Amino acid sequence: MANSVNTTRAGAVTTRLHTVCLIQDRGRVLLLDRRDHPNIRGYIAPGGKIDFPESPVEGAIREVREETGLRVSGLVYKGLHEFVNPDLGERYMVFNYLATTIEGELLTDPPEGRLQWVSIEDALSFPLERSFRARFPYFFEPGTFEIHMKWGGEAQEETVVRT
Repeated sequence: MANSVNTTRAGAVTTRLHTVCLIQDRGRVLLLDRRDHPNIRGYIAPGGKIDFPESPVEGAIREVREETGLRVSGLVYKGLHEFVNPDLGERYMVFNYLATTIEGELLTDPPEGRLQWVSIEDALSFPLERSFRARFPYFFEPGTFEIHMKWGGEAQEETVVRT
């Protein structure tokens, strides 16, 4: 279970925890074609929900294995991308990792969509999922990032912090 419930003056807050693990190998990254997914609509790195009681890194390792067949290790935490909707009491947190140590073979028929190795230079020319496109460059820069997006009604606000 990846949800927790807190309360505020507005009522209950639901928190959903997810991971993204960008796999880098010899100047390439592994992307997952999710253009047919109703909530994603683009290429994105492997990842998904963190199952209780997993840690974020355990969830990232498991999701990579399930979606690609690869075993990753030595993950580097790159940052947090968080979406909150105060009107609905929702918080969606995505823990982002970079993996450069991989073993195994890609699945021939992956369950979540077609897998494709793409050069890092060419990746931004692909139809990346919008929020993944925004944070893609941060995976290759020193330090970590935190992106906090707040939305509700017609308003949207974004804060980016680099550390």
